[in-house]
Amino acid sequence: MKKVYLDNASTTAMRPEVIQEMTKVMAEDFGNPSSTHSFGRNGKTILELSRKSIAKHLNCSAQEIIFTSGGTEADNWILRSAVEDLKIERIITTKIEHHAVLHTVLVLESEYNVQVDYVNINPDGSIDLTHLSNLLSEEKKTIVSLMHVNNETGTILDLDRVGVICKQYDTLFHSDTVQSVGKTEIDLQKISLDFIVASAHKFHGPKGVGFAFIRKNSGLQPLIFGGEQEKGLRAGTEAVHQIAGMAKALSLSYENLEEERKYISNLKTYLIDQLESHFPGFRINGKKEDFYNIINIILPFSADKTSMLLFSLDMKGIAVSRGSACQSGSIKPSHVLKEMLSETDLKLPNLRISFSHYNTKEDIDWLIQCLKSI
Repeated sequence: MKKVYLDNASTTAMRPEVIQEMTKVMAEDFGNPSSTHSFGRNGKTILELSRKSIAKHLNCSAQEIIFTSGGTEADNWILRSAVEDLKIERIITTKIEHHAVLHTVLVLESEYNVQVDYVNINPDGSIDLTHLSNLLSEEKKTIVSLMHVNNETGTILDLDRVGVICKQYDTLFHSDTVQSVGKTEIDLQKISLDFIVASAHKFHGPKGVGFAFIRKNSGLQPLIFGGEQEKGLRAGTEAVHQIAGMAKALSLSYENLEEERKYISNLKTYLIDQLESHFPGFRINGKKEDFYNIINIILPFSADKTSMLLFSLDMKGIAVSRGSACQSGSIKPSHVLKEMLSETDLKLPNLRISFSHYNTKEDIDWLIQCLKSI
């Protein structure tokens, strides 16, 4: 049976070069990077070279990159420490953030009575920046937490513009950049961002490892206590092989960015053309111009097809989703689409299709053929 993977916003296949790099480190450099002997020093060297490589791609200081287990840990850490240690009184976010942010915010609201304000969402999924400015006009010690690229719709936030707004109101700015790091340029010297997060498995690296960018002198305090690893901000022996794999994956992603972005953009355009040809009633949740590797669509099928659509495609070897993989077991409608669609549209079959450079036009042809059979 033909197998087609079109769920790259959920996770990506590791590049062969990344697997080779990790295998080499696991075999040859198993020393604890906190040890002072030669085995440990070798591990420490790999760790710091990886840190420098990641920092170079984001145009920041290596000291501002802290390794974590992934984006969820980093989001939790940044928001919790902002409230506990930086004495933040208010969090401004949206109702379409990843649950790593939304659920953390709800807990902080309950535990610390911190004020939470939600920015309005436009019908196309974009954020109402005029409303953001209005919210910031109330003088309170605030952190703004807005994701760069929405993981369900691909809607893009203008980081530069939001950074300018936050700076104008002397407000901290945190962005969940899990879907964008490695897939588009982020220059941390040019954008007024205080914190970003990333997960290696979103850019063809290993699972279970990521990083946080923490702007110098932010005052953030650790979430996990123990040893003095990661500048004393994140205790625990670093997974050197995973970190080396992440650095390799990020380097390859940026080395091939222009070529792969163009290729994937063409695939997305091809899919839209095919959908328009075969399913003229289909609609895009968001805009055609949203992020190049994600598209979220409503199909012109009857509502009774909704519950079995993913199962039917899976039986034909096609992997797609209806939204975040982190809530794939839920029968509730997507919290993102709830903010954008009517109750009627929410009941209709929708798909999130997300590409990588490993996909082909033949993959799309097979998807269209299978949708026609459904």
